[in-house]
This record gives sequence, structure tokens and C-alpha cells, in this order.
Amino acid sequence: MSDRLLRANALLLLVTVVAVGVNAVSPVIPWALLWVPGIAGAGLLAVNCARTARAGHLPAPIRRFWWQIWVVSLLVGLGATAQAARVISADGAPSVPMGAGQMVFDGLAILIVMWALIRLPFGSRSRGETFRLVLDAGTVMLACAVFVWHFATRYSLHETDAGLVYISLALSTLALLAVFAVAKFVLASQSLFDRSALRMIALAVLAGAVGPVLQPLFTASDPHLYADVIVMPAVYLFGSLAADRQRRASYGPRRGAKPARRWSFSVLPYVAVAAVDGLLLAVTWPADGDDRRIVVASAVLLTALVVIRQITAFRDNGRLLRRLDHGATHDALTQLPNRVLFHERLDKALTSPGDRPVAVALIDLDDFKEVNDTLGHEVGDLLLIAVAQRLDRCIRAEDTVARLGGDEFVLVLDRADPAAADLAARRMIEALREPVVADGHELPIRASIGIADGRSGDDPSLLLRRADIAMYAAKALAGTAFLHYDQGMAATDQSHLGAELREAIRDDQLFLLYQPIVSLADGRVLGAEALVRWAHPVHGTLAPDAFIPVAERTGLIVPLGRWVLRRAVRDLAGWHPEIVLNVNISARDLREPGFAFFVGALLDAYEIEGSRIALEVTESMPIDVEASAANLADLRARGVRVSLDDFGTGA
Repeated sequence: MSDRLLRANALLLLVTVVAVGVNAVSPVIPWALLWVPGIAGAGLLAVNCARTARAGHLPAPIRRFWWQIWVVSLLVGLGATAQAARVISADGAPSVPMGAGQMVFDGLAILIVMWALIRLPFGSRSRGETFRLVLDAGTVMLACAVFVWHFATRYSLHETDAGLVYISLALSTLALLAVFAVAKFVLASQSLFDRSALRMIALAVLAGAVGPVLQPLFTASDPHLYADVIVMPAVYLFGSLAADRQRRASYGPRRGAKPARRWSFSVLPYVAVAAVDGLLLAVTWPADGDDRRIVVASAVLLTALVVIRQITAFRDNGRLLRRLDHGATHDALTQLPNRVLFHERLDKALTSPGDRPVAVALIDLDDFKEVNDTLGHEVGDLLLIAVAQRLDRCIRAEDTVARLGGDEFVLVLDRADPAAADLAARRMIEALREPVVADGHELPIRASIGIADGRSGDDPSLLLRRADIAMYAAKALAGTAFLHYDQGMAATDQSHLGAELREAIRDDQLFLLYQPIVSLADGRVLGAEALVRWAHPVHGTLAPDAFIPVAERTGLIVPLGRWVLRRAVRDLAGWHPEIVLNVNISARDLREPGFAFFVGALLDAYEIEGSRIALEVTESMPIDVEASAANLADLRARGVRVSLDDFGTGA
């Protein structure tokens, strides 16, 4: 139905233009029939406006605006009807082009248009931005005023009926104010109103305001010919196009859609200046006197040069601002959005109009710290860059992948239900399947992905928290894996403890105690066992049995074990060379690719013999002999002893 209404509006305009052209050559069509499209088009516009005003997916301010435009369409239609009746009933061509009836109805319509625009939300703006906006809109209005004066108003001043002269001047003033309001709104940065629909409204108001400038041209051709005959169907067509585009507008990111690039300045005021310069040349060029022509032409050329200079400066400033904005909202290493832009995108997804699913996926690279410690930060940076590029290539255009810091990445999946989030997670797993070659080192990627499923209106911090908990749970799975958050993950305080444990490992809240191993025969110290403790900022010192089960469940047992190994080997380097140190590890460590290499790199870094280290493996987790065989063989080759023990339960 929408397309049929638009085609009907376009057909009315086409028929009117053809009929006016025919009558301009030979008046064979009754002039009264030419007013029919100007009345019928108002009805079509009213239907289109009502359909848009009833569209449930549009925000309430936009629906209210289109109800007001529906009233405007009825008033303009009544004005066209009054003018048609006046012209048809007159014995000859009226001396004043616009009658009192049309002036009243059109004046009310212009007032309602301005009121509707004023009530639309403009967003917050600084005082300087508001001042520049008013200046730009005023430039456009003044340019229109010059045309209205030259082609219409100055002729009205010669009429003998003072009342009609005042009404005409008041209507011209209202039309110019409407142009100012539309220009101000078009120039303003706002998100609710569809930009293409707004441009159509601007064209409709501009056509209605500047249309009277064409009246002298029509009158010169035939006294019975009125500009409104063509102008009004054009206004209706622009209005219908605006209503249709607003009704089709989507208020969330579309699949594959890229955000439109915004200019750092508006060209509309400069177009207005160029139009007035063109009128100046047209008015002065036919006059006698080469001196006047040269002066006028030089003034116009000077204005053009200044405008070009200003536009060039604006574009340079715009590029600089874009670079500064990019630096403030993007990670310097990976060039992905940073934490600031991530929260902005997540807030936008959760607060946009309409009810739709929104998912957050948190990705953590396992063993990244070991890459940094053993191969250096340069290799770690290359790994992060490669992972960022792979993640960026596997997301949709409307999604956002950001780096939160360290080895943490996060995705905002807009309009993604759990099934769509699953597909996104599988794409990420596939993208991370191949190892990264960095500075000659082949680095396998193992990542844990936690997904929190939400909807519009949810708390963004809660979604991120749930994704964090799900990510910890995914660490308990073998290889790169993902899990969706469910209530069972937060059923106990251990889930919250797991989130805090990760921060504790990162912030060095852990410390080691050493239980000596003493010879009963002579009391000589033979060695020691490293026992980990957690200096919790709230609960005080926690024993291993308070957090080791959480670490095993969430997958933090691997980074925890490696933290213990690094600290224990560092301390052992300062002890007597005959002392042997027992360090607890998890069966999960033995399954991790590169574990033996990590232990060997630590021993080499501190120049410690492998025979001085004994690794005690917990029995709380099953040992996968086949998956652990390579690490066990490499450890034995270095002289490191491996034995079974209850992981972390020493007192």
C-alpha cells in the first residue's frame, strides 16, 4: 500500500506538470481541473502520515511529530481548496495571488510545523555548538528571504488592500521562520529522526516557502496560472516520501550496515551563500556599466574563495578531530575499540528503542602471561595484534569487538539471541584455531569465552559480570571453549570468589609459605614445600582449600599454578644449592601444551638444576596419561621429579 500511495503522489505531480505545460502552449484544459491534484494530494499525504504515526516500532516523540504533520496536511489541503474556490469563482484573475482563506490555513500549518520541530529532542549541545547552529540556520533563512523578497514580497507592497499586504508579509515571515526551524533541525545532530526523511521534510518546507517566488513567472505566461498548482503536489510528494522513509527506519544496527560518516561541518549555509551570489549576478549583470559588473563579479569570486578556504580548513580540522577521537576511544596496540568505546556501544545497544536481544561475549587468552614471561613482551604484543585482527574479521558489521586490557577481549552482539551468539562464538573458535607465528615462534592459541545473554533495558555492568563468570567456567573445559551464563554458575559465593581470584593472580594478592622438610636423624633441612595463600582484601588470609576448588572449576588453576611456579623458582634461586623444593601443580597443567617448556625456561632463567624441583600432582583431578605423556617425558629429561599428592592441602 505504501508504494501505491507514493506512486499516486508522483503521478499527481507528473499529471500536473504535463497539464500546466500543455496549457502554457495552448490553454485547452480547464484551469479548475489543475487544482484537483493540489487537493487530492493532501489526502494522500494525510493517509501516509497517519500510517507512520501508528507505527509501533517508532519512538513516541517521532510518532507524535507525524500526528502533528497529519494535521498540517489537512490544513494545507483546506488552504488549497479555499484558493481553488477563490480562483474559480472570480470573474477574472485576482489581483493578489493568495487569498485570505489560504493565508489563514497555511499560516496555521506553518505554526504547527514549527511547533512540531521544536518539540523534537535535539540532544545536549554546548553553548558554542548552539550558537554556530543558529548562525548556520540563520544564513539559510536569510538566503531564502532574499529570494522571497525579490520574486514575491516587493510586488505585494504595491497592492492597494493594506490588510492583504500585511497578511502576505506575515505569511512570508512565518514561512521563513519555518525554513529556519527546519534548517536548524537538519543541521543538528540527532539520532531519533531518520536523516533521509528529515531531508525530504526540508525540501517540502523549502518548496512551500520559495514556491511563491515563481508566481511572477507563471503570471507572465498566463494570469490564470498559479505556482501553487505545481508547488503543492511537489510538497505532498516530498512529505509522503518523508513519512515512508521514517516508517521504514530501523532503530538498531542493520546486518552488514556501516555507520554513516558525518561531516565535521555543514555545506548547507555555503550553498545558501552561493545561491544569493547567483541571484546577485543575475540581477546586476544585465544592467549597463562594465564597472558595476566587474565589482559584482569580483565580490562574488572573493566570497567563493573565502568559502573554499573555510571548507578546506574545516576538513583539515575534521581529520584532526577524527584522529584525536580515534586515539581516545581505541586501543593503541590493536586499534580495536577500548573500554570506553565498548561501554558506549553496549549502553547504546541496551537503551535503543524497541525490545531486542543483546549478548556480551568475554574472551580471555589462556597462558598469555607465560608468553610474555618466557618470550618477551614484543612477542606477546604480536600475539595480541594477531588475535585482534582475527576477531575483527569474524564479527558482523553491527557488532563491536574491543580490547578491555591485557589479554581480555569483549564483544557486543546486538540483536543476537542465544543461537546467534553460539554462531558468533563458533566463528571466533574457528578464527583462533590456527597458531600464530610471532617472531619465529609458533604460538597455539587457547581461549575461554563466556557469553551473557540479555535484552534491551538490562544493566550493562550485570551483563559484563555474568560474561566474566561464564568465561571462568569455560576455562574448566579442554581447549578453546565457550559457555553461556546460567543461574547455576552464581548459585554459590564461589562464583564470585572465582572472579576475585583472577584479579588476585593479576594483582599479586597471593603469597607463598614454605613448609620445611627436615631430616629426623640430624635435624638438617633437606628441602621445603611451597604452600600458596591468598591475602584477600575483605576476608583476610585464605587457605588453599578455600579457593583451589574454585580455581579448578573455573580453569584458573592453570594461571594460579604458573604464578606459584614462578614465585617458588625465584625464591629457590636464593637458597642453599642442596635444598630441594616441592611445588604443587594440577593434573590440568600436565595436559597444557608447552608446560614442560615453561618449567624449563624458568629453570634456565634462574640457573637452577632440574633435580632441585619436585612437582607434586593433585589427585583431585584425573590424570590423562596420553595427553600428559609429552610433558612428563620432557620434565624427566630435565631431571625434574613428578609425584602424586593432594593438591594444596598442606597446612
